[in-house]
Amino acid sequence: MRVFGWRGRRAGVLAWWVLAVCQAVCVGQGVLTVATYNVENYTLADRRSAEGFRPDYPKPEAEKAALRRVIAALDADVVALQEVGGEPFLRELRRDLASEGVNYPYGEAMLAGDEARGLAVLSRVPLGRVTAHRDLATKRRGDVAGEPVRRGLLEVEVPTEGGAVTLFVVHLKSRLTEDREDPGAEDQRVAEAQAVRDRVLARFPEPTAARFLILGDCNDLPGSRALQALQSRGKTEITRWIDAADGRGERWTHAYARVALYSRFDHVLVSPGIPAGAVRARIVDEPLEAVRAASDHRPVVVTLRW
Repeated sequence: MRVFGWRGRRAGVLAWWVLAVCQAVCVGQGVLTVATYNVENYTLADRRSAEGFRPDYPKPEAEKAALRRVIAALDADVVALQEVGGEPFLRELRRDLASEGVNYPYGEAMLAGDEARGLAVLSRVPLGRVTAHRDLATKRRGDVAGEPVRRGLLEVEVPTEGGAVTLFVVHLKSRLTEDREDPGAEDQRVAEAQAVRDRVLARFPEPTAARFLILGDCNDLPGSRALQALQSRGKTEITRWIDAADGRGERWTHAYARVALYSRFDHVLVSPGIPAGAVRARIVDEPLEAVRAASDHRPVVVTLRW
């Protein structure tokens, strides 16, 4: 058994301080690593277990442990998360990561119309302005009032020595729907993407002079109407889609194991103010067993250099 006295505690504080300084210097030198990851119901949800059906049951501990291994492997300065059950669940995740030596001192979480599955951010570096956009509404044809964008939009400013980079974290409507006139909920997803796009343009009317990312689980494919809505409005280019692959060259990020369907649902889009040569992205597939156990999604990591 190891017993830590004052010297041990002082050494621990010193080590944490050195790590924080190194991380801040790295960001200050013009390198920022950002990941997006749908962590699959890090909240209370109806689940099937060995004991049978469990309503409002937390994410199993084995899945949480696997998730922490994956987040540690990402080695990202900022991690954008989807399907987190609000601030208490994010606080738990940060605490458990820290107990394993993976420190994210800063974090933000938000819930909107979906009171169980929200958006969140983990960060190694201090954050600037944070805005939880819970007031987004769609403008579908014939819908006068509009429907709320159920997961909202989380806007986070990351200060760097070269200027701030703003992250817009999204989680668009899933493909599950009871609307027979909108199979696959495509129209609703497009309307949500348009609402997000319009809010981004309200913040940055000149995307060519701005540095921002739209990232998250879009529940749709590259080239889809929803992705196109996030990339342009009329003749205005808003973002460009960033391709990514894993170590085997595979590009899927979501596995629907029941029918063996693999899709690219998780995306990173960057503003034209970020030069094309400054961006590199990859899909994380290691450690393999942990990635498979943690979530039905695989994370995407993007490195920005300027």
